[in-house]
Amino acid sequence: MEITSLQNQKVKYWVSLKKKKVRDQEKVFIVEGDHLLQEAQKKQVLQETISVNDSQADYLVTKEIMQKISSQQSISENIGICKFLEEKPINGNVLVLDNLQDPGNLGTIIRSAVAFNFTTIILSNDSVDMYNEKVIRASEGMIFHCNILRRDLKTFLPKLKKDGYLVIGTDVITGKNIHEYANLKKALVIGNEGQGISGDIKALCDNFVNITMEKTCESLNAGIAASILMCEVYHE
Repeated sequence: MEITSLQNQKVKYWVSLKKKKVRDQEKVFIVEGDHLLQEAQKKQVLQETISVNDSQADYLVTKEIMQKISSQQSISENIGICKFLEEKPINGNVLVLDNLQDPGNLGTIIRSAVAFNFTTIILSNDSVDMYNEKVIRASEGMIFHCNILRRDLKTFLPKLKKDGYLVIGTDVITGKNIHEYANLKKALVIGNEGQGISGDIKALCDNFVNITMEKTCESLNAGIAASILMCEVYHE
């Protein structure tokens, strides 16, 4: 179907999906670019496609319409509307994110989690939206290969413990080397970019780890720290 009017109701609907409230109501989100569309197609979550030049797409639109829908400065020629990803059972090592706010960090963490076989990510209720366009873009399509759940950590972490998980926080002062907990089923907790792990969540941690580094550097970006620790666990 060809659409040429910016006032078309379908166009208005696509534009509205930039808002988290609407995405949550409709249970769909936008992906931009061929690579992300291909990854979505592999997981069979692609509902419809929009293009400025591909006659095989579900909707053929003008560049002006695509610019209205797109969240990027350099607009994509192809956009997809995808179903929310289904939650899967938790198994293997788990990464827990407490009040993580930066979408770029979350996208990086998702990408690293897939690379280092952390099959599930638990987002606290106050963390950034996983369907934020910057998260999806930074994940480089790996969002389709990761089991991501949003939970109240105060009630969820005790459940993980009952399932045999060792809940491990990060602390630059008291933390030990991650390899001291080798071959144990881990739930690794990463805190907020500026404040770290909140007090309530810290109280639920069984142990703490840190990353050995030069004293001139006090801390690392949350995405980098999470990636290093997951890599360390992967090579245990």
